[in-house]
Amino acid sequence: MRKIREILRLSHEAGLSRAQVGRALGLSKGVVSKYLVRCRENGLSWPLPPELDDTAIEARLFVTARPSHQFVMPDYAWVHQELKRKGVTLQLLWEEYAQSCSGRAFRYTAFCGHYREWAGKLRRSMRQVYRAGEKLFIDYAGPGIPIVCPETGEIRSAWLFVAVLGASNYTYAEATWTQSKPDWIGAQVRALAYMGGVPELIVPDNARALIAFASRYEPDPNRTYQEFATHYGTAILPARPGKPRDKAKVEVGVLVAERWILARLRHRRFFSLAELNAAIRPLLEDLNARPFKKLPGCRRSAFETLDQPALKPLPATSYEYAEWKAQTLWIDYHVEVDGHYYSAPHALVRQKLDIRFTRTRVEIWFKGNRVAHHPRSSRAGHTTIPEHMPKSHRAHAEWSPGRLLNWGLSIGPRTRDVIRWQLEHRAHPEQGYRACLGLLRLSKDYSRARLEAACRRALAIGAPTFQSISSILKNGLDQQAESPDDERQASLPLHENVRGPTYYH
Repeated sequence: MRKIREILRLSHEAGLSRAQVGRALGLSKGVVSKYLVRCRENGLSWPLPPELDDTAIEARLFVTARPSHQFVMPDYAWVHQELKRKGVTLQLLWEEYAQSCSGRAFRYTAFCGHYREWAGKLRRSMRQVYRAGEKLFIDYAGPGIPIVCPETGEIRSAWLFVAVLGASNYTYAEATWTQSKPDWIGAQVRALAYMGGVPELIVPDNARALIAFASRYEPDPNRTYQEFATHYGTAILPARPGKPRDKAKVEVGVLVAERWILARLRHRRFFSLAELNAAIRPLLEDLNARPFKKLPGCRRSAFETLDQPALKPLPATSYEYAEWKAQTLWIDYHVEVDGHYYSAPHALVRQKLDIRFTRTRVEIWFKGNRVAHHPRSSRAGHTTIPEHMPKSHRAHAEWSPGRLLNWGLSIGPRTRDVIRWQLEHRAHPEQGYRACLGLLRLSKDYSRARLEAACRRALAIGAPTFQSISSILKNGLDQQAESPDDERQASLPLHENVRGPTYYH
């Protein structure tokens, strides 16, 4: 369902062609066309209604399609040869094919998709032509840049990130400490800000930090990288493994950056990452201003003429980095992020949830719907929203020691004394809470006067426990006059192991 959402977004919001959407998502153009037609026939367009979750989309879209054997397969070898003739197009060939098949022909989009899939199996090489504003190629340069710690003298390597626009060769470069996911994505955020716009496609290598499943045919960006692309309204098109021609622009850009930036800094010593990036920036401006050898102008003038007018505008807010992870909701209806536990609705216990967490907040998602969100905490412990708890747990959690004592005083001073004893003479406070809530239940079965009298008698005999008070009320001893034995028992020290005479009734 996530890929279907992306097909709609990239087609309607990003304005990509069906072939571009297919390449970005690892699908054939025919599959993209099929889903777009199915969405249109079922009244689905972009943006999708917020109340429409993955289950509802699946129920509306997936109906039984006609089996493929009902269609006549075109002779694509003949189609391929005919396309070499001047003036012959796929539209013309499809019309001739449709007339010859008597209602058993593929639709035009499927016809084109199948042909491109067939033609893609042919071995061929061609010079790539990049449209203005279409592709941004990204990669890291090979050699590390040494940075010396001023306090210890320890040397640590930084790495040069390079981004190159396809049409103009306009280049961006900066140093980062690592090639981890936060540095990869943070560098791309700053690259887009430097260029002042967003291309239709971003072409990375199959870096593990960005691509969850590296494949020659169906590479899959990880959830964080896909969210980054959605925020900027672009698409990710990873290069094929072992195919440097797919990202020849950035390969050359890396080589140029190594020669015109790193080589010119080789004699300098740096003591911080900020100092290194401050030295890179003027060299980067100089690189973009250097005249081309065989073309008029330079990278900057080509950018201003070609890419800049074609780039989509930046979103109003910059992307906030977020991690995602999947987790099954435990029986205590909490999920864990970095040692802290956050609550989710208890009805989702044992369901698989998606956890999205930024530097400041934690969000919990289920089937495309956000079901909970919390401020992020850096301390170990629990963050619980009362509405997420079962009713029995919620009733228990709403009571505090102060509230219990005030309730006891509303019954009478002896009831308050019993509650104080329960809270102070238990090995664990939870044990005292349960006994106090037991007294609260007794107040629903007996009058306040009787409960206060029972607590007075329990204190007098040295047994202010729930069981003792319950026995006193059950046997009506609270309504009897206190005996001399009770007075002698009251002179003994209170202890939870002293049962008192009521225990034997």
